[in-house]
Amino acid sequence: MMGDRILLSDECHPGLSRDDSLVNGMDKILFLHGFYASGQCIPALALQEAFCGRAKVLTPDLPQHPREVLELVKSIIDEEKPDLLVGNSCGAFYAQMLAPVVGVPALLGNPHFKMTAFLTERIGEHTYKSPRRDGRQQFVINEALIEEFAEMEAVQFCHSRSEFRNRVWGLFGEADTLAHFEPLFLEHYDCAFHFPGGHTPTAEEVRLWYVPLAEKMLASFSSLE
Repeated sequence: MMGDRILLSDECHPGLSRDDSLVNGMDKILFLHGFYASGQCIPALALQEAFCGRAKVLTPDLPQHPREVLELVKSIIDEEKPDLLVGNSCGAFYAQMLAPVVGVPALLGNPHFKMTAFLTERIGEHTYKSPRRDGRQQFVINEALIEEFAEMEAVQFCHSRSEFRNRVWGLFGEADTLAHFEPLFLEHYDCAFHFPGGHTPTAEEVRLWYVPLAEKMLASFSSLE
């Protein structure tokens, strides 16, 4: 059966039975999109639709430079106090770095932990694949940007801690051709799941695979003090 691919062990959600209510009240989810995307990308919109009336899904446009991203996301977390981070690809790279620092659980969709290798093959001018709120659709990948990512890659797991091993979950597409980092993820975290999709999930894949895990995490965990 399709749903058999996502089986949530008691270790991943202590004290929660599979039949318990999933979401109580209006929680907040902060979604961090991938490198070529925006807060208006298909996964972001699908999450908002799926949680409409149950949770507020924040979908900011992330800057291109990683230092600026971390500053922006930290400020959003301080102001909005989300209950869950959800990231995809590069957004999952950021979510992993921030989750143990800010004490917020995170769901990482196809996390890309080696952005320098990805960017090195793509130096030059590019266009974002979904509309951005500021109207700027063009961007450039250059050596300075790659070096900035390299600095962050070197320390990306330095804040991971034992009490967060089951509060950061990974969701990995079996048809993903860009990111293959489940073994690296499992060096630091315990809960990994699979879905039969590619690197960037479709709206239907978000509903079938991302949403149930997000619901379970919202029901299972509260942010650490």
